Amino acid sequence: MITTEQCEKLRGWFAGRLPDDLFESLPEVTVDREEITVIGRIPEPRLTEGASDAEKEAAVQARIQEFRERTREDRVAVAREAEHRFRKKVSWGVECGGERALFTHIAAPVMTRLRQPERQVLDTLVAAGVARSRSDALAWCVRLVQRHTDDWLAELRDSLEHVQRVRAQGPDAEPEDAPSDEE
Repeated sequence: MITTEQCEKLRGWFAGRLPDDLFESLPEVTVDREEITVIGRIPEPRLTEGASDAEKEAAVQARIQEFRERTREDRVAVAREAEHRFRKKVSWGVECGGERALFTHIAAPVMTRLRQPERQVLDTLVAAGVARSRSDALAWCVRLVQRHTDDWLAELRDSLEHVQRVRAQGPDAEPEDAPSDEE
């Protein structure tokens, strides 16, 4: 968990480092322990008026693929610099025409011990075809909780930031006027 200030500095670094013409607007930057994900908006393809949904969908997918290939070198250069600086992998994605596409990104393993009632929930999701495996079923459950508890999770994250700020002021904290490693 990183603080709001650390996240703002990270977003600021990407805003300053990315080429101005890469995205239509400042990108969304999300970070966790393993990964930084940068998602930017790209222009929708121009279509004739009255284009079918299938045509729109194909055009958006083609635009996303074209962007991915055309910007690969620039994105890799920025990612290498960021990975060295922040010690986290960088993943990329775009939004175009209401579609969000993530390029190569991390699927981090998470170990857990579940009792039989919880395993039965996962097995039911697998048996019903909702998920391919227990791992998929657990990820599905996490997405469901995330969707229905955004406010609660946001409040919990705010509380964690407060705890981190208090810990940082503890007896092991560096004095504010001490030189940082980057100077």
